[in-house]
Amino acid sequence: MEISAQQLAELLIGIARAQHAIIQGVESATAGTKTQHILPMLQNLAHLRDHPEPTLVDLPVRVLLTTQGRVPPDPAAVARDLERLLGA
Repeated sequence: MEISAQQLAELLIGIARAQHAIIQGVESATAGTKTQHILPMLQNLAHLRDHPEPTLVDLPVRVLLTTQGRVPPDPAAVARDLERLLGA
C-alpha cells in the first residue's frame, strides 16, 4: 500500500484534531492548564525558534499547535512540508 503526501497530511490533521479534543477536555476540567502548561510545552517540542522550517519530528507537533488556533491546518501546506521532508 502506498500513501500519498496528501493522505498522510490528512491523517496527521485528523490525529491533531483528536489531540485537540483531549486538550480542550483538560482545559474544561482545569481552567488555565492549556495556556499555562500545555501550549508552552508544545511550543518547546515544536522547536519553533530552532527550526524555522519544520523537521519530520517537529511537523506533527506544529500541526497540533495549528489546531489550537482559529485557523485550521491547511492540508495542502502540510502535504508540501511532507513532500519536502520525505524528498518526494
